[in-house]
Amino acid sequence: MAEFIRIYEENPNPKEIDRVVKVLKKGGLIIYPTDTVYGLGCDITNLKALEKVARIKGVKLEKSNFSFVCHDLSNLSDYVKQIDTSTFKILKRALPGAYTFILPGSKSLPNPFKKRKTVGIRVPKNNIALEIVKQLGNPIISTSIRDEDEILEYTTDPELILEKWENLVDLVIDGGYGGNEPSTIVDLSDGEPIIIREGKGSLEIL
Repeated sequence: MAEFIRIYEENPNPKEIDRVVKVLKKGGLIIYPTDTVYGLGCDITNLKALEKVARIKGVKLEKSNFSFVCHDLSNLSDYVKQIDTSTFKILKRALPGAYTFILPGSKSLPNPFKKRKTVGIRVPKNNIALEIVKQLGNPIISTSIRDEDEILEYTTDPELILEKWENLVDLVIDGGYGGNEPSTIVDLSDGEPIIIREGKGSLEIL
């Protein structure tokens, strides 16, 4: 049975954030708010948790397209190869924001992702998500709980999210109603920006 915690985005309570971080450190799975749709996440360094997320999503971990949610651009160098100035400027302009940027993966990626040529990086404009990764001290892996075939409320209303996911995850955060528009995905792995999916993030920053 998942824990259900209410956290306010304007001013996330450090005690509550700490509870979430403890769950992540133990290898737990969480559902948490972002600036787009609610996400399913776990600690990037916990292999068992990563495998659980992949199982829930019905994908092989090595082939998964999970995003790395970071607190800011400072720990990018752990996961991303050296990027050029123009790419960095785009990231600076756009983040935090409703974007997923695909960037060239570095050699120091966590084990399951070692063979990856690219990684998807998110820095959501949501204080709850940002505080969680800040306190955890490393990124979380994230995948949207949005489902094309789903009734909308099951991905936007925290109580209904809890009802659907309570036996699959360890903790659900109620951060208010979520959106249903996914992030804009931009591929910057080759220098020139390529739009993979147009979502909530405006294309004007490119």
